[in-house]
Amino acid sequence: MRYLIFFLFFFFCSKLYALPKNEIKNKLEKTNSVYFEFIQKINNKVEKGECKLLYPKKILCKYNDIYEKVMVSNGRSLLINSKKIKNYLIYKLKDTPLNLILDKSFLLKKIDEVQNIEENIQNYYFKINHNNSLITIFFDKESYDIKGWTTKDIYQNSVETILLNVETNLMIDDRIFRIQKYIN
Repeated sequence: MRYLIFFLFFFFCSKLYALPKNEIKNKLEKTNSVYFEFIQKINNKVEKGECKLLYPKKILCKYNDIYEKVMVSNGRSLLINSKKIKNYLIYKLKDTPLNLILDKSFLLKKIDEVQNIEENIQNYYFKINHNNSLITIFFDKESYDIKGWTTKDIYQNSVETILLNVETNLMIDDRIFRIQKYIN
């Protein structure tokens, strides 16, 4: 009888653990594009804006500030530009944490590998330690949509990005990710 109780307890606990992991994975597999508004905290600085993300590895973010800051990735490069800086900044996408966050295949692989999907009141989340970078990715408990992430930027500042008003699988014109459009 004890073995039966132990087996049933183990069986139900493993099913409860697998449910959010499977739901998150299924939702991400079906997601091709994401539109969202965001709040980004870097140390004590808060920035807001909106982004369009197209898998794999393309993103366009426009910040709500007086400098009209823009961040865009074409899948290979990441450009940051605004009226505040005289020259735009361009990085190899592979050298930034966004390379991993924007790579749906990588995320799906990591979800399979992760031992613990953790949770707080609003989100499920898991941590990825990749090439000495720790990234935490959050998913909504009800919709299983991606809800944000925490990373370190290229200057080793802690960056928290919170996604709001997430919409998935909207039609996005691939041409908006052409970096040349956003160079001064």
